[in-house]
Amino acid sequence: MSEPPASPSVVHPSGVIPQGLVDKVVGRRGGRLHMYDWLDGPRTALVVVDLDEDSCRRSERAHLIYDPVNAMAAAVRAAGGTVAFVTTSIPSPDWLAVSLGPALAASYYAATVSGASTRLVAALDVGPDDVRAVKARASAFFPDNCDLHFQLRDLDIEHVLIAGLVTNVCCESSARDAHELGYEVTMVSDALIGHSWGLHEATLATFFRIFGDVRPSAEVIALLGG
Repeated sequence: MSEPPASPSVVHPSGVIPQGLVDKVVGRRGGRLHMYDWLDGPRTALVVVDLDEDSCRRSERAHLIYDPVNAMAAAVRAAGGTVAFVTTSIPSPDWLAVSLGPALAASYYAATVSGASTRLVAALDVGPDDVRAVKARASAFFPDNCDLHFQLRDLDIEHVLIAGLVTNVCCESSARDAHELGYEVTMVSDALIGHSWGLHEATLATFFRIFGDVRPSAEVIALLGG
């Protein structure tokens, strides 16, 4: 007697999570692909990280995420949620110089001095009631780096959607710290840009495996509308 055909694997909608990892995670979750199956609109915040003039100028692909970020922002607002834009103002180039070298660290600090690192890129649709926060280092949620957590806590936010630049540095740091603070966190796969060498994909795979959800913006918008 022939064996019955194997059930088709569940494919992750982001298109960037290795199938073997998807199968492993779905198996241990009892058939569930996602950690969170719905979004409570008023308790959801879209956190947009470092889509400022300086960061977007440094990225050749930042323009690719403006549309999904704007579409999600509109959906979050319509659902009664919160949109938060986070930018960066570093107090000194010294701590960056160790990892980036003095020249690049100085250029980031110069953007702080000129204001280019805290001015949002003009392509973003920013609402009058959107939250603004400024971080001093990579994470928007690490204690003493930023007041975003306190602003979102006062708004009774439960679920955080992470978008912006770059996936594998400030966005990953913010997403992991938000998880540690008790938020439900989703990284939005097509509203993030990472560095080359597969680092965007590696970050999303690790986050999906352990920390929270990874979804494309269309799914996020559908959940908010549903």
